Amino acid sequence: MSHESAPESPQHSEPHAAVDSVVPELPLRALGHDTPIFLVGMMGAGKTTIGRALARALRRDFLDLDHELEARCGVRIPVIFEIEGEKGFRKRECQVLDDCTVRPDIVLATGGGAVIAAENRSALRTRGLVVYLRASVDELFRRTSRDRNRPLLATPDPKGTLRSLLEAREPLYQEVADLTVDTGTMSVGQLVLQIVDRLKQFDKPIDHAAQSRPANSSESMRADFAASHTGENKPCTP
Repeated sequence: MSHESAPESPQHSEPHAAVDSVVPELPLRALGHDTPIFLVGMMGAGKTTIGRALARALRRDFLDLDHELEARCGVRIPVIFEIEGEKGFRKRECQVLDDCTVRPDIVLATGGGAVIAAENRSALRTRGLVVYLRASVDELFRRTSRDRNRPLLATPDPKGTLRSLLEAREPLYQEVADLTVDTGTMSVGQLVLQIVDRLKQFDKPIDHAAQSRPANSSESMRADFAASHTGENKPCTP
């Protein structure tokens, strides 16, 4: 597996969200294939912002794994953590990832901890092209310090937590990555164009026969979560 690192540019301090005017739509089939693209990396690395821009440029559907999980369970991620703990959250994250990674022609932004489970790493490696979006602890902390939707950072020392999480997960990101891109100093437009140029160089065989398990479908997950919790913890019906 290739583990290339992108050169950094001094022009910008972080990816920014104003992407429509700086990331033009590219020609159809700009990559020459419909292989799914999976973005991995820590919370705050820019997976959602860059993923949306990349999908727009490539004229693909964009999926955010955390948003998909919330939609299927009918509640926000902090509520899932509160009800089922991190173990329950990771189980449901595996189900959503299994279902989403079999879809062709998408850009999927995964959750920061999605690489923890071996079955997720296997699905990512064998079903698509994996881009690791890398950022320093200082950058990650700056981008997440005001975000109240991240249960793992609800600690007395969130920056220390980020550092520990990155140390534990870095080898896993590298394990699944086909290429690595540093996000700290480039604009979204620069990053997207660079990612597209580098993805054109890949001709990676993937498992086109892969199918998600029926129990991991959106309808099955929604019914299972609703049936598992009652009273004040019962999720809203989407």
